[in-house]
Amino acid sequence: MFCPAFSLLQDLLLHCRLNPNEVFYSLLDCFYRCGFKSSLGFDLLIQSYVENKRVFDGVSILRLTRKHGLVPEVRTLSGLLSGLVRVRQFGLVLELFDEVENDGLMKADSYVYSAVIRSLCELKDVIKAKKMIDKLESDGCEMSVVVYNTLIDGLCKNQRVFEAVEVKNGLLQKGLTADVVTYCTLLLGLCRVEEFEIGIELINEMVEFGFVPSISALSGIVEGLRKKGKVGKALHLVNKVGKLGRAPNLFVYNALINALCKDGKFNEAELLFNEMRGKSLNPNEITYSILIDSFSRRGEMDIALDFLSKMFDSGVKVTFYPCNSIINGYCKLGDLNMAESFFDEMISKGLKPTVATYTSLINGYCDEGELPEAFRLYHEMTGKGIAPNSYTYTSLISGLFRANRILEAVNFFDEMVNKSITPNEVTYNVMIEGHCKDGNISKAFELFHEMVKRGLVPDTYTYRPLISGLCSTGRMTEAKIFLDNLYKQNKKLNEFCYSAILHGYCKEGRLTDALSVCREMSERGMDIDLVCYSVLIDGTLQQHDGKRFLGLLKKVHDHGLKPDNVIYTSMIDANSKTGNFKDAFGIWDRMISENCVPNVVTFTALINGLCKNGFPEKAEIFLKKMLVSNSLPNHITYGCFLDQLTKDGNMERAMELHNTMLKGLLANTVTYNIVIRGFCKLGKFREASGLLEEMTTSGIFPDCITYSTLIFEYCRRGFLPEAMKLWDSMLNKGVIPDTLAYKFLIYGCCIMGEIKKAFELRDDMIRRGVKPNPVTYNVLGHEICTNNLSFMTGK
Repeated sequence: MFCPAFSLLQDLLLHCRLNPNEVFYSLLDCFYRCGFKSSLGFDLLIQSYVENKRVFDGVSILRLTRKHGLVPEVRTLSGLLSGLVRVRQFGLVLELFDEVENDGLMKADSYVYSAVIRSLCELKDVIKAKKMIDKLESDGCEMSVVVYNTLIDGLCKNQRVFEAVEVKNGLLQKGLTADVVTYCTLLLGLCRVEEFEIGIELINEMVEFGFVPSISALSGIVEGLRKKGKVGKALHLVNKVGKLGRAPNLFVYNALINALCKDGKFNEAELLFNEMRGKSLNPNEITYSILIDSFSRRGEMDIALDFLSKMFDSGVKVTFYPCNSIINGYCKLGDLNMAESFFDEMISKGLKPTVATYTSLINGYCDEGELPEAFRLYHEMTGKGIAPNSYTYTSLISGLFRANRILEAVNFFDEMVNKSITPNEVTYNVMIEGHCKDGNISKAFELFHEMVKRGLVPDTYTYRPLISGLCSTGRMTEAKIFLDNLYKQNKKLNEFCYSAILHGYCKEGRLTDALSVCREMSERGMDIDLVCYSVLIDGTLQQHDGKRFLGLLKKVHDHGLKPDNVIYTSMIDANSKTGNFKDAFGIWDRMISENCVPNVVTFTALINGLCKNGFPEKAEIFLKKMLVSNSLPNHITYGCFLDQLTKDGNMERAMELHNTMLKGLLANTVTYNIVIRGFCKLGKFREASGLLEEMTTSGIFPDCITYSTLIFEYCRRGFLPEAMKLWDSMLNKGVIPDTLAYKFLIYGCCIMGEIKKAFELRDDMIRRGVKPNPVTYNVLGHEICTNNLSFMTGK
């Protein structure tokens, strides 16, 4: 009859919103009139209120029941207390328990005590909770593991995990055995205090007793180990528990796969991916995105594309996020054709590109110096209504600075700010470095202060160009003061910041100051790395300071470092330039013996020295060695031979080499200038002018040196009209003349008697901000004196 009665009460409470007092007294009246011997109906009423989430009404009924001398069952009390715990009425639990215990009519069971102990723990009165258990034990009350599990849970939530472990360890002495709830509660508690190693021990103990940890407990320990960098232990634990049929949740698997990929353990990441699929745990978009991004960053595009294909096949919704990773991967490899091809393919599949997609492509083109393509994509993006972000602008600003288009870069930065797109740290770093390389140090520092005022945090990428900029403009004292102030302000500095100031001192020949900075580095706890040693060694070689050079080499070895390509190349280059090939070849042999493979710079340094010192045949032997190695010659390498051939007047062979370079896309403005200079020296203006025309048709732009070389030869031979025509052509093409170009043309005007034109050029020079040098003034002064003398003598 229990079930129909309970069901009837449920219906009455659901449809008749009667006051609990009215219900109680109606039931009590019925109880007396019918002469019921059992008060079970009142228990059912209390349980119905609890079931209907009217736990406070249940409390009222309990109190009325006891007031009229009726004693509810203990399970009714435990159910009511559990209901109060669920709504976090811990104080009321304790109050009700005290009322019941004081009248002595009911004997509490383990579930009642569990609710009371839980309430005490939640109210952070763990000491009272423990005292209650001690009293129960001393009174000889029958205890179950449920009560102790409640205490263990309370201790864990109050960060007293080790006390909780002691409670678990003492269960055997009480004739009780820890169950799966005991262990999982402790595991979650250990996660809270980040004691993951103890968690592993506890899981091992569980497995020995035949228990399997819950998904949440296992996931907590595995994720904790991963965050602590103990990915190997986390993986071992997953494999161990996996044999018992238990696996972490998808979130933990994704985190583990991500950690393995970051550690470069791609094979293990793939195995884990396959394992989760074998356990019917379906990888989601995040799983695939992690793997695609990781392999794309590594340049393994085939594997990344394979995972994208699996993603499509598995029915997981594909967004442009993983596609952005693939595009970015192709861009990093410099394969922009494949990047754009993949981009078009994804659009054809109905995927919508994001600002990140376009920014990856824009950044790729900027890195390759293809600014027209970068801006084409920028305009395409904005035309589709996709707003550029700070990263888009930063990529374009960086590209413009690298192309030496300073004014456009500055304008683009201003446009960004005017559109309320906030520049980030990287944007400011790019701007600061760009202005420093342009020599505008005051503007760079202005941006630095603006960056700080905006609340952005400068880093080593900010400090290094500022230090280098000060050094490159000869302001070494300011650079050193700036560095020292950063140190005093506890700013994070690295070896690159110090190497910048070392380079500045070495460039000025101030080796003593450079070595003093090294001592400061050691005192400040900074390691002197190979980059710093390379700068110092190069400085000693430039100063021909053999004693310090050997001392630095010894320090390199004493610090357990091995000279790298940069150091060996510096030593080879220094000896080659002075014609000391015995030492240069000796260093070369030592470099090979220490398994340090010469690169294109090393080969080129030696080839350059041999060519300049009149040993072209030996240089060709090293070129052949270079061709059979993995270091392919570049335009600088071939330029060494080109320079030697033109100096020897061997223009036939020079042109053969030039044409070969042109076919191999190695010819550039510098190599053209070398050949033009060679023809000019031989007076072959037609050939030199022909090369100037060829440059533009080959997509190679002449620079100021190109025009200056031809203008000088025209002026030297008295062909002023041709020189002036070439000058106008240079200006029309936007090439800005330098001091040397002005000097050549002013000299040409003077020797041809065009004094007025010479002074007009001088004025134009000053107007453009190009400072005339003493030679220019001497030429003009000499002509004025000559003309005055001619006028006075009547000649």
